[in-house]
Amino acid sequence: SATCKLQQSGHFLPWASCQMLSIKGINTTVGQEQQASLKGKQVLEDLKMHPARSETEALFHEQPETGNQYLEDTLLRSYLKTHLPPKVLEEVHQDLERFGNRLYTKIQPLSWECELNPPVFRQYDAWGQRVDHIYTCSAWRRMKEISAEEGLVAEAYERRYSNWSRLYQAVKLYLFSSSSGGFSCPLAMTDGAAKVIESLGTPGSLKSAFDRLTSRDPQKFWTSGQWMTERRGGSDVANGTETVARKQADGSYRLYGFKWFTSAADSDMTLTLARIADAEGQCTQGSRGLSLFFLRVRDEEGKLNNIQVQRLKDKLGTRQMATAELWLQGARAELISAEGRGVAAISNMLNITRIHNVIGAVASMRRMISLSRDYARKRVAFGKLLKDHPLHMQTIARMEVQVRGAFLLLMEIVRLLGLAETNLASEQEQLLLRLLVPVAKLYTGKQASAVAVEAMESFGGQGYMEDTGLPVILRDSLVLSIWEGTTNILSLDVLRSLVKSQGQVMAAFLSSVQKKLELASGTEELSPAVQRTREAIGRLQQFMAGAGSEQALTMELAARDFSYSLARIYTGRALLMEHAARPDASSTDVCAALRWCNQELCPVAVESARGSYGGGAALQDSALVFGSS
Repeated sequence: SATCKLQQSGHFLPWASCQMLSIKGINTTVGQEQQASLKGKQVLEDLKMHPARSETEALFHEQPETGNQYLEDTLLRSYLKTHLPPKVLEEVHQDLERFGNRLYTKIQPLSWECELNPPVFRQYDAWGQRVDHIYTCSAWRRMKEISAEEGLVAEAYERRYSNWSRLYQAVKLYLFSSSSGGFSCPLAMTDGAAKVIESLGTPGSLKSAFDRLTSRDPQKFWTSGQWMTERRGGSDVANGTETVARKQADGSYRLYGFKWFTSAADSDMTLTLARIADAEGQCTQGSRGLSLFFLRVRDEEGKLNNIQVQRLKDKLGTRQMATAELWLQGARAELISAEGRGVAAISNMLNITRIHNVIGAVASMRRMISLSRDYARKRVAFGKLLKDHPLHMQTIARMEVQVRGAFLLLMEIVRLLGLAETNLASEQEQLLLRLLVPVAKLYTGKQASAVAVEAMESFGGQGYMEDTGLPVILRDSLVLSIWEGTTNILSLDVLRSLVKSQGQVMAAFLSSVQKKLELASGTEELSPAVQRTREAIGRLQQFMAGAGSEQALTMELAARDFSYSLARIYTGRALLMEHAARPDASSTDVCAALRWCNQELCPVAVESARGSYGGGAALQDSALVFGSS
């Protein structure tokens, strides 16, 4: 913004260059000053002497741009046209086109402002009084208002479109995510908190909170935190939660403990886990000792609820959002779960936040590929546009296949969630949802970071420059395989779903796959993909039959590859092939399905055949990591 105009020849120099010339003439000898002056004149003469320079200046890199994200996303629009009832589609289409324009013209600039102005923590005021104030920029606060105005949480709970409301909300969040300046994270936790309160029957004491979490009024809208992680915690909340809840005479509780990682620390409320102390001050350990609490972060006067902010986290990415370490020093809270049933009560929140994680992953991939595609139309290298280099286009095409599969997997889980929330889901669909949420979260989290790294290369050195905004997308995508459960944690959760359902979720998975394959088998162009998928299913079933008699360690070692196999098979057969088998499917749809199924669909069977899970494999892994004596 600070540019120094040089009158001669109408040329410009960067502000820093002008400053440098001026500074050289200060506090120097006369000879040095004259030398600096001569250098300055030489710069101006160079600009004048080279007429070719004015021509080449016009050949600087063209900035990649996107327009209305909704109108440009042909896969999204074709999916909605295929699945939504006509009346719903008509209304939704109009709103999404309007929202796409708002994102492009109004919201995207706010996103960059959030990145440039991260939150600042002020612990004391000028007079030494402790204030623990977290300052956020005006753009961040505006994002909160926009989220309310657009109903980015409310849409799912108003249920104007019955079971399609949840899918519609997910689509808006998908479009919003890459322009949200990190505000998608507080929305995830807000949605999760609303879901927990609704699942508890919206008790009277929480009705006001629920109404605020789902409000479209910016003045009333609340966001929620999710304070689970403690110093010993991470995903192991059962053994890592040390926060203690002490019951008061009026029936409320006071919480005492240290929360190590609290995202969106500027939120209005939070849900958190704690152990209730008995009359002797003793607490039950393990998951059975955890209960769920609701608390306001500040009172009506804006004072913190007996909470002290220790510091803000210095993170690799998501710098737009305040993540803090908090001391709870008697924070007043309300018990909202049955005593000792906190983990069960919070599960609904985790399901929602994991789905939001998938939304963020798919959105970041789509953003990077859209920019790469536009850049390929503008950038000239070796005498022709990048789009005319076959190898370059092959690379982008491979990424496009990944994002198409991830998008359809996202749409599948929100479709199933919408059915479940309106009591329209069959037992098989509910089982399928239980399995697919962790599968989708772990797989798309890995896809997002891989696509971000690959896409950065498509911009050459410009992809590495901070002021292009591209490194922001990469940094923010890296957390997607960590938040809400790492890849390994979720892989083990997939195994738990099989055990707890006594194999019913796997039966539902296989049944759904077979039905979709039958539909796709009627399309001749898809026959190679159908055949490869059937072979993959056969190898998956063979692995499971053999693994049934193995020790638990074998299945644990196979958990990640097993989950990847489920993701690839389901995405290939149920989604990409189903989409390509539509009567009005394009050649692009067919090509994407065929290419997806060209990859190894069942890596767990391949690794099992190599002996990666049995015969002392765990000991070999340890020896490789730590070295053998």
